Order: sequence, then C-alpha cells, then structure tokens
Amino acid sequence: MSLLGNILWFLMGGLISGLGWVLSGCLWCITIIGIPVGLQCFKFASLSFFPFGKEVQYGGGAGSLLLNIIWLIATGLPMAAGSAVMGILCCVTIIGIPFGLQHFKIAKLALMPFGAEIVS
Repeated sequence: MSLLGNILWFLMGGLISGLGWVLSGCLWCITIIGIPVGLQCFKFASLSFFPFGKEVQYGGGAGSLLLNIIWLIATGLPMAAGSAVMGILCCVTIIGIPFGLQHFKIAKLALMPFGAEIVS
C-alpha cells in the first residue's frame, strides 16, 4: 500500500514539495554557516518525495531549539503554510485524505525540522 501511495504522491505533488526542500537546501548551502541547515533540508527532501511508510520522531536540545527559531523565521513559515494549504485542499475529498495527512506531516516538519529524525 505504501508503494502505491508513494508513486501517486510523487506524481501528484510530491515532486514539487521535494523540490521545495532541495531549493531551500541549495540556498542555505551558499554560505558556510548555512551548510548544516542545507544538509538537513536535503535529508527531509527524501521524506517529502516519498512520505508513505515513514514517520518523524521529534526530540533535540538547546542547539536544536536555536536552529529551529532561525529556521522558522527564515524559511519555515512559508514552507509550512504551503504544505498546510495543500493538505486542506487534499482533505476536501475522501480519496485525498491520506495525501492531506502527509502534507500535514510535512508542514509540521517544516516548522521545526531540527532534532527530528525520519524513521521507516
């Protein structure tokens, strides 16, 4: 089931969502200070391309909190808002609810990605 969901997801919007994370990663990697943030974006791009069958576990410490605050101001709010709007649009129909839930998972991750780990 997750294979079929991932294929449909990729074709129906996952490509655009994943490319958003890749673009953010490239922009963050322009500076030396932003490279750790950019590498985190690339890690989450893989989740955004194929989210079915994967879960996100949140944790972290003071360093993660500081990076999350900087991320939220610079990049997180627009990406989370875009994913949340897509999630609402997908949840309009019964067939789209699983895809909407994946968008909400990515929106939550877009708000606070540091200290989060992807678990299969």
